[in-house]
Amino acid sequence: MSVEGKGASPSVWRFARAKRAVLVIDAADYFEIAREAMLNARQNVFMIGWDFDTRIRLSGGRRWWNRKRRARYPARLGAFIIWLVKRRRTLSVSVLIWNFGALKFVLRGSMIADLLRWRANGRIEARLDGAHPVGCSHHQKILVIDDTLAACGGIDMTGERWDTTEHLDNDPRRGGPGAKTYGPWHDVSMLMEGEVATALADLGRERWKIASGEELPCCKPETESPWPARLKADFEDVEIGIARTRGKYRDIPEVREIEALFVEQIARAKHFVYAETQYFASRKIAEAIAKRLAEPDPPEFVLINPVTAHGWLEPIAMDGARVRLMHAVLEHDHAKRFHLFVPHAAGGTPIYVHAKLTIVDDEILRVGSANMNNRSMGLDSECDVFLDAARPANAHIGPCITTIRHRLLSEHCGVSPEEIAALIEQHGSMAAAIGAADDRERGKHKYLERFVLRPLSDHEKVLADSELLDPERPGETFEPMSKRGLFRRGGILRRPD
Repeated sequence: MSVEGKGASPSVWRFARAKRAVLVIDAADYFEIAREAMLNARQNVFMIGWDFDTRIRLSGGRRWWNRKRRARYPARLGAFIIWLVKRRRTLSVSVLIWNFGALKFVLRGSMIADLLRWRANGRIEARLDGAHPVGCSHHQKILVIDDTLAACGGIDMTGERWDTTEHLDNDPRRGGPGAKTYGPWHDVSMLMEGEVATALADLGRERWKIASGEELPCCKPETESPWPARLKADFEDVEIGIARTRGKYRDIPEVREIEALFVEQIARAKHFVYAETQYFASRKIAEAIAKRLAEPDPPEFVLINPVTAHGWLEPIAMDGARVRLMHAVLEHDHAKRFHLFVPHAAGGTPIYVHAKLTIVDDEILRVGSANMNNRSMGLDSECDVFLDAARPANAHIGPCITTIRHRLLSEHCGVSPEEIAALIEQHGSMAAAIGAADDRERGKHKYLERFVLRPLSDHEKVLADSELLDPERPGETFEPMSKRGLFRRGGILRRPD
């Protein structure tokens, strides 16, 4: 059964066992695996997301790419769900979506028709989650099938997510609903089987009740697993931790497990921290890193970021905060152990990093929805899962985490995992290995390029320092600057000139 309280801490909600688990890299594989798992569902498919689009295709991006598959089952998610519940009379589908994100539905043409067809079916329910303080969002990305199989990570079932690990500069398959094209996109999710799925189902049902006031029934124990038959596990018989973020709302208390877990895991690092994250804008995480960098022999930090944030507000808030925090962190980096890289396709197109993944000393593997920004620490609803070799059940996982880290670096550098491993062994650090791979083959394959700190205008500095668009708690925007901001009083970071 799930373990709550025993071994838990302010940084962990629950520990639960998993029979199998696998890291799924990039949405092309994730959508295929999710489709195969849903085909095996018998009782309930529960999807929780920040965004959702019924028009996406679960195999490839564009319509013409899926014609051969349409004879077996519909390619579009909306039609596939209807076909699925008609095919299996015992099956229901539950979808929980952030209410503000749902405003996009009116611009998505056939999606309104899909939702009306779902509503008419009776065994498909969609609910909007607006149970948040003003300015907060429902940001979890979770899929649970029959309370037996679950996925948790950064991938929403929505448009402009599908891409392969090749991350081609121009991939004809990479087109969203309405034939909209987009650039290379990198993301990850963790697929897990066993009691950990039941725990994530409990989390989802709690969220469902908070959002709708309704109870979502539990599934009965199943003898057969929805795990796709072709899928090989990375881990077997392990214990997985679950951490959450939740902003205080009415009588629902604040939860900051994810923030505490980041600080705890950074403090624990002896050799290195490797992280893929959409943003680097969290004051608490930057302070935790700066504290380690100030030590006589600090660990190496390698962060993989996109070149810039998406949207019109996010680049102003997140990009400016990244520059300000990097300047402040680098003041403590006497040993030159902090490195931030941006991935590019072979032709030079920046690859957008939407993943939220952290590896510490090949002892901890962490995946979830939380970015390294303030919102993910105390405002938005988030969920991360992690494996830790310090847990007795996980003593065997280190070599597999090493393999995963080499796979990720090989994907970004365009060389084999074996070559990445050899370069790290030869040069003694990930950053040096990245540089060696880039120097030898630039222009022939994907590569990682160091992030270049750009000058900020005075307006950008003030906006970043204030945390106006990325506060740490609900209502904090209206507090005096002395009590909030990236460089608040009492913090280790000094405001750059």
